[in-house]
Amino acid sequence: MPYMVWGQNVGYKTTAVSQSVSQGNGEPHTHCAMSTEVKPDMSLRPLGLEPPPERELLCIFGTGDLGRSLGQRLLQTGYRVVYGSRRPHSCGPLPPGAQVMSHTEAAQLAAVVIVCVHREHYDFMEEVAPQLKGKVLVDVSNNSKKGLYPESNAEFLQSLIPAASVVKAFNTVSAWSLQNGPSDAHRQVFLCGDKAEAKQKVRELATRLGLSVLDRGSLSAAREVEDFPLQLFPEWRLPLCIATGLTGFFFFYLLIRDIIYSYVEQDKDISFRIMVSLANKVFPIVSLIMLSLCYLPGVMAAILQLYRGTKYRRFPDWLDHWMLCRKQLGLLALGFAFLHVLYTLLIPIRYYVRYKITEYTVLQIRENKTEVFDTTVAWYTDSYFSVGILGFALYVLLGITSLPSVSNALSWREFSFVQSKLGHLTLLLCTLHTYLYGWNRFLDPSTYKWWTPPGYMLCLVVPSVVLVLKLLMVLPCVDRCLGRIRQGWERTGPEGEGTKPLMA
Repeated sequence: MPYMVWGQNVGYKTTAVSQSVSQGNGEPHTHCAMSTEVKPDMSLRPLGLEPPPERELLCIFGTGDLGRSLGQRLLQTGYRVVYGSRRPHSCGPLPPGAQVMSHTEAAQLAAVVIVCVHREHYDFMEEVAPQLKGKVLVDVSNNSKKGLYPESNAEFLQSLIPAASVVKAFNTVSAWSLQNGPSDAHRQVFLCGDKAEAKQKVRELATRLGLSVLDRGSLSAAREVEDFPLQLFPEWRLPLCIATGLTGFFFFYLLIRDIIYSYVEQDKDISFRIMVSLANKVFPIVSLIMLSLCYLPGVMAAILQLYRGTKYRRFPDWLDHWMLCRKQLGLLALGFAFLHVLYTLLIPIRYYVRYKITEYTVLQIRENKTEVFDTTVAWYTDSYFSVGILGFALYVLLGITSLPSVSNALSWREFSFVQSKLGHLTLLLCTLHTYLYGWNRFLDPSTYKWWTPPGYMLCLVVPSVVLVLKLLMVLPCVDRCLGRIRQGWERTGPEGEGTKPLMA
């Protein structure tokens, strides 16, 4: 293949190659000379191919953890990186292949400058303002708390460098996630800015880093974007409050009924049962109530749609918020169910249980008697354990399908079947498990200590209501009407006379 030489002509060098080879007839081989053009710094490429484009150079202000991690990812993605530092000769270790120089020198080399500096250190920005004119500044800073400054950091940076285009981005990505590769760093990046061209450049940059981008609009939305990293479990607050409230209420309720009642009425000190026995009553109660709270808002929403005769009216804010946190409610409920299982497995090795078994066995030997095997009790206990195991197995399945890696592999119909159909079946089995636990004890007057019902009776109220309402929802007449409403049918009058088709 012919090759084309890239470079400048700097002369020729002639190399003579002489070799004598005896042929079969004894005649020597012809001497030959080869002339070669030698050029320094030249490259040979096939004809018709363009030289590879030069990699884009990006500038990063700041050599902290985020700046180093971001620079390393940019180098791995194929960019060239130059750092701007106030101490270029003593800024610490940087990613291999990156350059470091002063802020002024670094700003002159790149069209995109990523500012990995806290707002408190923006004082040097005015000095390099002439070098940043017409360039894209990516502000990645965050604050320690909300409302710390009257304006957002990005808007403040724009006021310092009005000739540049400031874009807020990458403030929700941590240095740790960047260091752990594309799979762990695949997070959503929020960006906002006033210039569409500048935002497009940052969008392309984030996409090449393997991050998904969500445009939040103009730079006035920067305060909202900067508040995202300051939020502490925003979707978990209501579920955690519910879990904490239920746990505290039932703990003190059972403490009064079981521990204090025995001490006052029977003069028995069984306070040691607080650690295991009392806890193993609280955990399943809270778990069952929280599981039923996952499905109660869906039933309430269906009843509201039936009452209104349309699906085009918003639900109340409290119901919307409740429905959005159902996943967190379910995961917390699963956590309490796990604790219940672990505490139940612990019961046979407890000192108190071993002592009671030994005491009962010795008593049977002394009295020389044996209790007759009761088939009814055997059916009751085996059914109780079997239903509990099946309910917990479906409980775990619901939790697994809630994971993003699993739910993304399911179609909407498959996900809905697991979370709705199998979810209600889980609620039914767990409720039945609790009913079997109570068996016929609700008929025994001694069960109502100080005229209060036991905790498991109280926890059956909400799941029983949910199951009864769900049973009414699946009746053919109700299900057919609800299905028409969710397909766009609307009731025109307040009393339901006539229908109005869905208007496009």
